[in-house]
Amino acid sequence: MDLNTLQQIYADAESIFSLQEVEAALDRLVEPITRNFADKNPLVLGVMNGSLATLGYLLPRLDFLLEIDYVHATRYQGELQGDNLVWKRKPEVALAGRHILLVDDLLDQGITLKAIVDHCLNDGALSVTIAVLGTKRIAGYTAPITADYSALDIPDKYVFGFGMDYHNYWRNAPGIFACKE
Repeated sequence: MDLNTLQQIYADAESIFSLQEVEAALDRLVEPITRNFADKNPLVLGVMNGSLATLGYLLPRLDFLLEIDYVHATRYQGELQGDNLVWKRKPEVALAGRHILLVDDLLDQGITLKAIVDHCLNDGALSVTIAVLGTKRIAGYTAPITADYSALDIPDKYVFGFGMDYHNYWRNAPGIFACKE
């Protein structure tokens, strides 16, 4: 995809949530996450690359002891859809006996997150709790897993920005945008 096309995608995109709306929604997650994890010494696992912006926003606001690591599992690999899960990196910190806070950008079909949760539990995690920037509402589809914390309801459109990508670009877009239909 050429750079001019990528620029035009952003220029034509519909703003779904402004940066201020995204930040305010994430602010609402801090108190319940803190209440539930402050005494658990959790391991916060970011799902790369999408969780970068959400983690960067949440971590300084979580005022309790925690460890951080990341996983990189993907079905998309820069494309708009994909079928096979590819593990690019599993956590290096031992999961056994830990409470895991799994942070991701978007829960849409839930297949990747379910596989990551299953991996954590199979490696001995005491619990796995999911926090996402948004949950996509897909008509007629029930995901195999749900998020415990979700900042935003995302329409059933292809979205990018605040960590979510369009062909590996526009993760840095200030807010959440939908591609022109």
